[in-house]
Amino acid sequence: MRKAEISRNTAETEITVEINLDGTGVYDNQTGVGFFDHMLDQLSRHSLIDMTIRAKGDYHIDDHHTVEDTGIALGQALTKALGDKRGIRRYASCHLPMDDAQVRAALDLSARPYLIWNVEMPTPKIGTFDTELVREFFQALSTHGGITLHVDQIHGFNSHHIAEATFKAVARALREAVETDPRKADAVPSTKGAL
Repeated sequence: MRKAEISRNTAETEITVEINLDGTGVYDNQTGVGFFDHMLDQLSRHSLIDMTIRAKGDYHIDDHHTVEDTGIALGQALTKALGDKRGIRRYASCHLPMDDAQVRAALDLSARPYLIWNVEMPTPKIGTFDTELVREFFQALSTHGGITLHVDQIHGFNSHHIAEATFKAVARALREAVETDPRKADAVPSTKGAL
């Protein structure tokens, strides 16, 4: 079963993440950061990865540690659930439109973390959420999930739409990349024989 549970407890946050790669996009995410919960719900729904996340953070400082550490724990859960990555498609991309915004995400579940981020948020906040935390989340997810991740904003002027398109584009790419390739379900998708 391609499932994983990760707990991460530090002086700044307490986080648990449970995922099922072969789910239907069922989610129950409660981080204490409303907009971030909305984005995590999108990530689950559009990747079809079942996701339950609980987080408590040092909100009296700001939301940074909660968002970043959730990305770390989710990346670790993905790595654990994927195991040796036998049979996965590995690569995927998505061009995703959302009203004024269009975002392209391309990724490789390579075990070689690398983030290319060409996204500019027009405003510093979406409600009370710091827009710079979108990048922080994906940096942590990429690093701890071993994902080569390229995210490019094609256009957009509404920060909410741009952020949401980013999460949905990555979700759709993840959905394809973690799927079993019926033509090579018994092989690790690398000439090295390991990822």
